[in-house]
Amino acid sequence: MPEMMRAVVLDGPGAPDALKMRDVPRPVPKPGWVLVKVHAFGLNRSELHFRQGLGSFGSFPRIPGIEATGVVVDAPGGEFPAGTQVAALMGGMGREFDGGYAEYVTVPALNVIPFMSTLGWATLGAVPEMLQTAHGSLTVGVNPAPGSSLLIRGGTSSIGLALIVLAKRRGLTVLATTRNPNKAQALLDTGADHAIIDNGNVAEDVRMIFPEGVGGAVELVGTPTLQDTLRATAVHGTVCFTGMLSDEWTVPDFYPIDYIPNGVRLTAYSGGAEDLPQAVFQEFLDAVEAGDVRAPIGKVYPLEDIVQAHQDMEDGSVTGKLVVTVNGHPGVA
Repeated sequence: MPEMMRAVVLDGPGAPDALKMRDVPRPVPKPGWVLVKVHAFGLNRSELHFRQGLGSFGSFPRIPGIEATGVVVDAPGGEFPAGTQVAALMGGMGREFDGGYAEYVTVPALNVIPFMSTLGWATLGAVPEMLQTAHGSLTVGVNPAPGSSLLIRGGTSSIGLALIVLAKRRGLTVLATTRNPNKAQALLDTGADHAIIDNGNVAEDVRMIFPEGVGGAVELVGTPTLQDTLRATAVHGTVCFTGMLSDEWTVPDFYPIDYIPNGVRLTAYSGGAEDLPQAVFQEFLDAVEAGDVRAPIGKVYPLEDIVQAHQDMEDGSVTGKLVVTVNGHPGVA
């Protein structure tokens, strides 16, 4: 009989209660893959989309989860010694093959980033995908000049909060938006220089602070606000389209000359484990451990509360990264 483990299984699209806790066979790694004992994982908007049946990716039944953090149990190809602390992310996790909502997960070795840290598992579980997306959006998508300004549209999302931290470490002036005035202080507490209440049209407010427009912007809300974000950006500035918090994915009747202001650049970013250098990941964890930066964690749940965690993500009731802990390791956020 195979060894068994607890896992969250999704048989098909549905509401949060479509996520079912079950005992399933523990996966066995093949050469080139790594078996990881999961201690924590972060929740991601794409997992909500997958649960809702949006997009064309993935198949059912499936254990969701595009990231996980834990320790190596076995790597038949010898890529990592047993006991190595690792993060696993992307590359088909939770879509093409079973993902991190489980006590164990097996993933291609290319999806695995090793690290060393004494941080609690809740903190470690919050970082990988959040940091990958924020780092890539900033360095690849925008690539701001030193001393420039950055607008983060959707600042109270976990990626938005991580972007604030990374941008301030680069010496940028940060403007971050929120639709909820009660969350404005959270943006300032994280390090934003300006918190802007988003009524759908922030370009005017931005240009009151920077009359020529910001040097760069990261769009996390999605297509409903993208044109306004472009209008808030200076000539030769760059807007990186990264997120779809609005769940609206396309621009109807897109006419570039009318849509994009003269001289403003529009890019996009989506990445995987290979786009987060191990040194960048380790440096961020070290900075958190030293107290130099804070991982923007909103709430931590045990695996048994996955339905509530997804409901909170869908409602947008929590500011910051939602984290689930596994294997009896609550960690310290």
